[in-house]
Parts: sequence; structure tokens; C-alpha cells
Amino acid sequence: MTGTISGGDFTPAPGLTLSRMGYGAMQLAGPGVFGPPKDPDEAVAVLRTAVELGVTHIDTSDFYGPHVVNELIRKALYPYPDDLHLVTKVGARRDDKGAWLPSLEPESLRQQVKDNLQRLGLDALDVVNLRVGHAEGPSDVPLAEEFGVLAELREQGLIRHLGLSNVTSQQLTEAQAVAPVVTVQNLYNIANRADDALVDRCTAENIAFAAFFPLGGFTPLQSATLEAVAARVGASPQATALAWLLQRSPAMVLIPGTSSVAHLRENIAAADLVLPADAVAELDAV
Repeated sequence: MTGTISGGDFTPAPGLTLSRMGYGAMQLAGPGVFGPPKDPDEAVAVLRTAVELGVTHIDTSDFYGPHVVNELIRKALYPYPDDLHLVTKVGARRDDKGAWLPSLEPESLRQQVKDNLQRLGLDALDVVNLRVGHAEGPSDVPLAEEFGVLAELREQGLIRHLGLSNVTSQQLTEAQAVAPVVTVQNLYNIANRADDALVDRCTAENIAFAAFFPLGGFTPLQSATLEAVAARVGASPQATALAWLLQRSPAMVLIPGTSSVAHLRENIAAADLVLPADAVAELDAV
């Protein structure tokens, strides 16, 4: 399958065009991605501003909160713009203290898809990622059965496209034997580049590589080289790190998260920052 890359968008499949600078909604929940936000009005404003600024790719999940983030998205954006794609994920649940627990049983996966549909107010989900790994990173466990459950729901029309989250290249191959994969969502940033080969593979196969924690997540990026390059190009280290990612691969899509409209605007502005070749080379060596 061939896709279309144009401007600030990436098209991994017919009918699915994502803005390469997306938005990750995880931080709209309370501390630890658990419970309601401190400022619900600001959370709604962030979502509406993202869409106003041209974001057509919002990453979410019903286990953010849990339920809180999907309910905020529906409150802020429903009825959804025709070009907006909500990308959700299944494969985990939260206990009453906020712990993250794997939940990959077939019936649980079916229920998680239904919960996402219900809380987002949709008849079909644009993209559902199967979250396979855990907090420490991917693990090479077989996933054909679990991915097959989502493939069945795709055949039933409840899901349009399928993706993977926190997986290895071997697991991508296994999933592709079951159904087409349009996106891989893994940890990747200027300081965490274990997936370099997987980024290159996704680029070659026209699969969107969605880098989560592009700014380091809960442990923000710290690099003297990044700071020096940022100062030289007249941008913030955060904007420079995002721009480097966008120049890393045409299939790279970013989902930086924030609960602040001001930070959101700064992140989205990074899509217009073009780094010179010498700056890219310095950052490649970080």
C-alpha cells in the first residue's frame, strides 16, 4: 500500500491523513494520569485550540483518567470535525489506586473498544492501537490472538484502522500477518533512540511512527548539545527537539502532551522550525 506525504501531513492509509504535529491528551487527566484535571476549563481550551491550530491527530485512551480524558474530548470537540482523527489504545486498565495493569484478554479488549466508542460518542473508531508492552518498554510476547480480536472488530465496522503501541519489530511482523498496521506508537526522542531501525522500517513501509514522550515525558530531556543548538537557531530546546524528530523521518508523527494552552502553542509552532544540516548532525550525535 502506498501513501501520500504532503506538507505537514502523513497519510498511512486511504482515508487516514494525520497532521504530523499531533496532540497527546494523556496529561489532561489529574496527577499520575488519574482522576479529573485541576482546571477542566483549561483542558477543554487546550483541545479546542489544538483543533483551531490545525491538529487533526489526537491521541487518547479510555484508561486515561480512567474515562476522564475521553469525556473531556467529547465535551470539547463533539460533533467532531470531518478531518479530525482520534487515535485510541486498548490493552490496559487502572485499579482504584491508579496502577496500570495489563488487560489483554479477548473479552476485555472487546469491552475496551466499546467503552471508547461510548465515551467518545462514535459509531466507529478511526484508529485503535493494541498496547502490548509495559512501563519498562516492549517485550516480545506473541500478540496474534489479541490483534486478531481487534481485526475482527475492524471487519465488523467498529474500527477503521489498526495500530500497535510499545512493540518490537518482531511483533509488528506478527501483527501484519493478521491485518494491516497503519501506525506504531513507541517511545522515541532525541535521547532515547533504541528504535532507530524500527523508525526506518516504518518509513520504508509507509507506517506512521508516532513518537510518544517526544520531549522525555515525566523525565524531561536534558542535553547540553540540545541547549547549545537551540540557542544557535533561536528556538527553545523543546521546539528544537520536536523539529529534529520531524526531520528524522517523513513518517514521524508527534503527540506531545500538555495541559496548558501556552505550551500547546509552543509545541505546534515547532512544526515550522527547519533545522540546518549542521544542527541536525550535532543532534544526531546526542
